[in-house]
Amino acid sequence: MTNYVLTYSGGAGMADTPEAQEKAMAEWGAWFGAIGGSLVEGGNPFGASRTVHADGSATDSGDSALTGFSVVSAPDLAAAADLAKGCPILNAGGKVEVYEAIPM
Repeated sequence: MTNYVLTYSGGAGMADTPEAQEKAMAEWGAWFGAIGGSLVEGGNPFGASRTVHADGSATDSGDSALTGFSVVSAPDLAAAADLAKGCPILNAGGKVEVYEAIPM
């Protein structure tokens, strides 16, 4: 089995009421439960970011294109992408990109 990093972008952003936050967390929990033992790390949402440039300067990135990540284990890239199809961010207009994590 190989690990794959799922990166999230877009979506509705952080829910603004405790009820909406609880609903969102329940959706993520249900999806994590559905993928079961394939989940290696639930990951985290991302906050503010900075971009470091080749000349050493750094600038605020503003609204980062990436909004979070998780790590799953799967036999191949296609299987990892199938796991991502149930991700709650997709229902909120976001997208999931799946990357193979190459062991070093």
